[in-house]
Amino acid sequence: MRKSASLILLLLLCTTNLFAYRILYAEQFYRLYHLHFYQYPDDTMENIYYLEQALKADFANPLYALAEIRNEEQWAQYRALFKMHVNLKLVELYLTLGSKYDKMTAYFYNAPWREQNLESLELAEQAYQVALLYWREARSWAARLPWLHHNLEEIQIWEDERARIWNGDLDYGEIIGTHLDRLQRVRQQFLSMDENTY
Repeated sequence: MRKSASLILLLLLCTTNLFAYRILYAEQFYRLYHLHFYQYPDDTMENIYYLEQALKADFANPLYALAEIRNEEQWAQYRALFKMHVNLKLVELYLTLGSKYDKMTAYFYNAPWREQNLESLELAEQAYQVALLYWREARSWAARLPWLHHNLEEIQIWEDERARIWNGDLDYGEIIGTHLDRLQRVRQQFLSMDENTY
């Protein structure tokens, strides 16, 4: 009798969500973002979802921010840096996703799979175009902070990213442009293939 009561109690505890909570705020979605050792497309899409939700969500109370916030100026700086940083992470994720479908070279022996390769290049191009949109958004958030009045130590890396954007050391626009140019050349090579290629 005692074992069955213990078993029933254990089953009841397992079926209830004791530690569940609703994810409402940008910081909560951001904390769900994590890098995988192997970057499979599904894992990348999972992270894209979390970060896109973070951009849409409201910020938590400054008490729960990812950095110590003491005044309104720090709060404004924190929010702009957060939006810039999340957009940069989305650029990186879309570049990763695009690289999974990109073909760096059109080898002659790929001619039998010409159509599949062209479809794959189309998916890669779409991912790169979305990355370009997020890059423009990240730059616009960085431009809202011409200089930083406060040093938020917990998010120093975000401030460093902003500085790299400002001085031109970080230019995803150039990187994405290079990928898109190469992709067009590879596409033309696949389009020029026919039954005599292989």
